[in-house]
Amino acid sequence: MNLNKGIKLLTAILVIAGASSCDHDRNNPGYQYFDDMVKSPAYETYTPNPNFEDGKSMQPTIAGTVPRGFMHYPFQKTDEDRVKAGLTFHNPLEPTTANLERGKEVFTIYCSSCHGDKGDGQGRLYTSKKFSYPPANLLSEKVRTIPDGEIYHVISVGWGIMAEHGSMLAPDDRWKAVLYIRDELQKN
Repeated sequence: MNLNKGIKLLTAILVIAGASSCDHDRNNPGYQYFDDMVKSPAYETYTPNPNFEDGKSMQPTIAGTVPRGFMHYPFQKTDEDRVKAGLTFHNPLEPTTANLERGKEVFTIYCSSCHGDKGDGQGRLYTSKKFSYPPANLLSEKVRTIPDGEIYHVISVGWGIMAEHGSMLAPDDRWKAVLYIRDELQKN
């Protein structure tokens, strides 16, 4: 009988302890047994970090590394390299419906504000006088006769006062924009 009372008392104590340990205040996480789960040992980007010699959390990239999926572009923003790119590069993509649609999307986002929706050099930035120098007319005979590789080069590193777009566009998207210029805008 004493054993039975002891089991009942122990059960009652466990039930009371279990019920009292549940807290309905969601702002209090309770006791911390292993605080490394609550206080992360990770360092924020711009905070000091004693683990590195320079004391910085944000470390520079290792020289010569390239982000995954990108290739080093071998040409510079010069007229000579533009011509070399025209002789070296050939569009590897076919003018499929999907490629032309993506090319139109890329052109609309990155090119039409200067070159215009039709590619005639009458974009919003030029016609509104926010940009005083006229952008290239992509429908001109000069642009029609240059190789696709030169257009790709100009998109990649810029030309004249045009800024580079290679850091913003994947190589395939640049080629798709060239396809759109050639097969849609210049076909008229």
